[in-house]
Amino acid sequence: MLRRSVWTMAVILASCAVVSTAQCENVDVVKIGIAEPLTGFSASYGKDEENAARLAFEEANQQGLVIGGRKVRFDVDAQDDAGDPKTAVVVAQRFVDEGVSGVIGHHNSGCSVAASALYASAGIPQISPTSSSPTYTAQGFKTTFRTTSGDRQMSALSARYSTHQLHARRIAVIDDGTDYGSNFVSQYVAAVEKDGSEVVSRQYTTPQSVDFRAILTVIKGVNPDLIFFAGQDVQAAGLARQMRQLGIKIRFMGEGGFTNESFLKLAGEGAQGMYSWEYGLPLERMPRAAELDGKLKARFGSGIVHYAPLAYDASWAMINAMQQAGSTDPRQYLHALRTGSFDGVSGRIAFAANGDLRNATATVYQARDGKWVLLGVESSAGNE
Repeated sequence: MLRRSVWTMAVILASCAVVSTAQCENVDVVKIGIAEPLTGFSASYGKDEENAARLAFEEANQQGLVIGGRKVRFDVDAQDDAGDPKTAVVVAQRFVDEGVSGVIGHHNSGCSVAASALYASAGIPQISPTSSSPTYTAQGFKTTFRTTSGDRQMSALSARYSTHQLHARRIAVIDDGTDYGSNFVSQYVAAVEKDGSEVVSRQYTTPQSVDFRAILTVIKGVNPDLIFFAGQDVQAAGLARQMRQLGIKIRFMGEGGFTNESFLKLAGEGAQGMYSWEYGLPLERMPRAAELDGKLKARFGSGIVHYAPLAYDASWAMINAMQQAGSTDPRQYLHALRTGSFDGVSGRIAFAANGDLRNATATVYQARDGKWVLLGVESSAGNE
């Protein structure tokens, strides 16, 4: 009898060895999807965000969280959408089929918009760290959220700075002909006109254009106080360089990720005095950026590269909502996600009814003597 009991116990132990540890320890496994461009032109952004999101869920596992009276373990599935909306839909369907409890991603607005309907149909919360398109949260889905400022918020903040801080009354605008550029400029125009300023010239280019002398000559003829451009940093550098060549000394402001060394090199002396906008707070003003940077270096060998704080905060927003609701079921924790708030790495995280950040922030820089100088932070709750 004793020998039989020993044999039986050995079988049980062996069975535990081949099934998941979570099952043996009576732990509920909670599947989480991370959707990022891990290959292609946005891969550096995607890997940065994946690492930060993965770190957050690993930290939650290390804490041995108990949600709704049950110990849980997060199981992360990171998928590559390659920055392509069609691939993003395939990734979204995979996550729906897997029955994930939530998704962190996607990076690109086009991917987030394309995938959002699938998540909404399945009732799966989706928190994008970086998708800024107004369309993303304007579709009426209750499952879409973002931890970055939206383009509508950004355009309002940059317009307010143009009219209130720079006192620009006659403004010329240029967009790059993309959906992003055209939509951003349209919202900027509406905002400055609401503030009483006049748009004296609206010009268009294409993402492939390199010669802007014709449109700059037209703008020079109407003598505005400010030129505003939304588009790629390479084109912004070309505009700045050609403005100097044409002797145009009008103030130049842009939005589109220009605050980098590459722009300064390409624009040369034309960069001097240019204003540039970035989403959210600068790293040096994020309450816990240094702490996160150290954690990422220890875990992955690389610190904050781009938008890691936003992905980290998106992940903890989801975890916190589950804890508050006492459930990992999306149907149960969705309301807590929409109504909860906490102090994240990137600042206060609280969502408006449509899933946008409740208080959006943006940072304005100016190029001075070959360097970007931080001028200040604008907030939808007021200037800082």
